[in-house]
Amino acid sequence: MLPAPDDRLDPSPVIAHQVVVIGGGNAGLSVAGRLRRGGVRDVVVIEPSDEHRYQPMFSHIAGGTATAADAVRAQAQVMPRGVGSIRDEVVSVNPGARTVALASGGTVGYQQLIVCPGIHRRWDAVPGLAEAIRTPAVASNYELELAVKAAPLLSQLRSGTVVFTQPPGPASCAGASQKPMYLACDAWRRAGVLDAVRVVLVLPDPTMFGIPAIDRELERKVAEYGIEVRCSSELRGVDAAARTVDIGPVSGPGRDAAAGPIERLEYDVLHVVPPQSAPGWIAESGLAAADDPGAFVEVDPRTLQHVRHPEIWSLGDAAGTRNSKSGGALRPQATALARNVIDALRGARPTAEYDGYSVCPFTVSRGTLVFAEFDEAMRQKPTIPFWPGLARERRSTWVVDRHVLPRVYWRLILQGRA
Repeated sequence: MLPAPDDRLDPSPVIAHQVVVIGGGNAGLSVAGRLRRGGVRDVVVIEPSDEHRYQPMFSHIAGGTATAADAVRAQAQVMPRGVGSIRDEVVSVNPGARTVALASGGTVGYQQLIVCPGIHRRWDAVPGLAEAIRTPAVASNYELELAVKAAPLLSQLRSGTVVFTQPPGPASCAGASQKPMYLACDAWRRAGVLDAVRVVLVLPDPTMFGIPAIDRELERKVAEYGIEVRCSSELRGVDAAARTVDIGPVSGPGRDAAAGPIERLEYDVLHVVPPQSAPGWIAESGLAAADDPGAFVEVDPRTLQHVRHPEIWSLGDAAGTRNSKSGGALRPQATALARNVIDALRGARPTAEYDGYSVCPFTVSRGTLVFAEFDEAMRQKPTIPFWPGLARERRSTWVVDRHVLPRVYWRLILQGRA
């Protein structure tokens, strides 16, 4: 049985809130809103930014089907009603004292702690990438400013070579790496210049996605656009001055980093997504498993409770779960986690479980989408049971992804109401 909420609190005069949430993104606000609606009176979110950004829109921005204004709201505007906020950055957690240290020098205590600060993009993990991303020909859909930069680079191109990369290892909605590529190819086709543009996709996996039904849809679009795919490959280095990239077989544990040939490609535009891991302070605070190279919060993948510190929880990109990291996974995660935290505050054992659901909507043209729903074992898990029809290219799912879901996100999801 979990300890009573007031047990083992640090005896110092640090104010201890009932629930402290680290991170004011989709995960943090949606779970905070659910807790408040569930009757928890004292919920505080720690978030350093005064802007809230809807990341699924970044792909549309890079692909020219949305603007930056569509993805940004003031953080204060989207904060769930009744939830407190601290505008600061977390630098460490002390599980024994149940305290969180802030960049400003302050300390916040907690009875229950929810860790969801998002994921760290490691631009320095690939030789030359940190320098290249600052040059005019290199962009990404994983940062808002870089997505804005990508839009004219892709839309104004009329000939040349464009390289798109997807990183190996855990990443936030890894399939989103492909979305601007399809949007750009459709735009080039409509402009009559697609045949003059060489498109290369660097993919860490042996197939386009890993689920046969989804692979078939994406392979059909790849053939339709004439995209060259380098499967089981990764970006090894970038020379911004020469505008070249080195591509090689995926390296990592159990693999020889030097094995296999290195292909060098010249590029006119490089659209890159960097390797990713949890923020460094998670491992430094002892919240990650010692053998986890990504240093994600070590939680039970079902209850989302920390395996060694029962008063700590995690969801979203920073959580060490088995599912593919995506915004679509957050709704069932937030539902289960909020119920379990409420039970823990009452001294009860957590029983709600996250079922491993995740989703990746592939915008395969400027008006159609392939909706991939699946579990942690990469088995199809359709929202409508026994009907996997949403996995086929459709106009209706594109409308939902581009126009309906953003409204639901701003008005309902962040308030813990959907």
